Amino acid sequence: MKYLIPVVSVLLLSACSSDYVFKSNLDADAINDYFKPSQVKLFDKSMPSGPYVALGMIEGSDCQIDQNAAPASLANARTDARRKAADMKANGLIIKKCAEVPEPAQGCFTRTLCVGQAIKLKTE
Repeated sequence: MKYLIPVVSVLLLSACSSDYVFKSNLDADAINDYFKPSQVKLFDKSMPSGPYVALGMIEGSDCQIDQNAAPASLANARTDARRKAADMKANGLIIKKCAEVPEPAQGCFTRTLCVGQAIKLKTE
């Protein structure tokens, strides 16, 4: 009995010290794509204070495909625009206009659009 507790303790501790390797079904590209919009600074109500280069116009959208799905949101449309700006190697996005389109169109029950300018901010 006096050997039982130390033996059980050693067995439990040795089970925890094995070489555990984390494996995931997520690939690195999917993770990088998920966090890509966070690399683009959003200028919604203000203009950038420093110099920048305009890269092009961007349109982001969100669509409510199913009547029982969540309605289209401006936040998702802005995120889509930021993702597209990141694809252009931009690090900033100046939002020009966002709008909700409540009428069903193009396979969407509701739709939101955001138009902006992708920019490359000068970093020092």
